[in-house]
Amino acid sequence: MSDLRQYEETIALYNSNLKSKSTPVNSWDFHNNFLNQVRNFSFDLNKLTAIAEQSKWSVNNWDLKNSLKEEVIIVTDAKLKIVFASHNIIEMNGYKPAEVIGNSPRMFQGQATNEATSNEIRKAIIELRSFEKTIINYKKNGDIYECLIKGYPIFDIKGDLTHYIAFEKAA
Repeated sequence: MSDLRQYEETIALYNSNLKSKSTPVNSWDFHNNFLNQVRNFSFDLNKLTAIAEQSKWSVNNWDLKNSLKEEVIIVTDAKLKIVFASHNIIEMNGYKPAEVIGNSPRMFQGQATNEATSNEIRKAIIELRSFEKTIINYKKNGDIYECLIKGYPIFDIKGDLTHYIAFEKAA
């Protein structure tokens, strides 16, 4: 029993002589948030790459790594149903990616959305051309925000339309 007491006293003496300080508990939250951001970034990049490979997207000049850091990326199928939304959509409008999958991007629009701008986007989509527009969208909680959208049709290596991709950020 005295050996155990001597061991505990030695450990206590050793720890009291250390020059390092313990990490405050609140810093663990920052570290956890950082790890979640890295994990989500990696997941999003892998998912986008898988969609591109599976659909045989033709070569494009998008820098998806940097775009994922700075913008929300939304991918729809050719019928305009969302098939992918990057995790950073939560910061922009409060929706989780799983909440928007299967919906139309029109789910973000409402009464304050400018119909003329919406029609210009619709026309570009019908004509299979890219567009850049700022539009009034709605957050999950009902607040409005201006959203800069850069949208592009995506074609496979045969030239057939497979998806649309939008790079979005609050304006």
